Amino acid sequence: MRSHRPPSSIHKIGEVEVIARAYDHPDAVRLLAAFYQEQVERYGFADPVEADPAEYAHPHGHFVVAYHRGAPAGCGGYRWYERTAGTIEIKKLYALPDARGLSIGSTILSSLEEHAGARGARRIILETGVRNHAAIRLFHAIGYRPIARYVAIRDPKINRAFAKSLVTSVEDVNRNALQGSA
Repeated sequence: MRSHRPPSSIHKIGEVEVIARAYDHPDAVRLLAAFYQEQVERYGFADPVEADPAEYAHPHGHFVVAYHRGAPAGCGGYRWYERTAGTIEIKKLYALPDARGLSIGSTILSSLEEHAGARGARRIILETGVRNHAAIRLFHAIGYRPIARYVAIRDPKINRAFAKSLVTSVEDVNRNALQGSA
């Protein structure tokens, strides 16, 4: 079962600190520009990073910047995809090349999952490209499962979609309790 404590605006694991920021915060803007450039270099195209900052602000979504030793190192956000179904979509998940291997992506995802769960989300969906092997490994490692693409215009040769449930079943709680007492 999910904790119902209010989400924190700061999530810290080791030397990585994740702070809620506006989508148009200067650190977010610089990271999004780097994300866009890397996508263009990797695939020859990229979705625009320009968005209405309100899409990633309460009550529509949430955006964070990760800092490593005080320097901006990554970003990511979510927005409601199907509010009635409790589904959010993670977007713009990115770690600077020099910050990879420092758990930036997993820390950002953990922060976004916790925040979304506290806001009533029950399911997360996200997309990445087939050439982003590190992201695909990360998503598998932390419980995301492949799903059919959910944006019809995406190229099926490039697009990979994933989902993760935020709802813990009673069976999972009981299994974990039994394992903890063994």
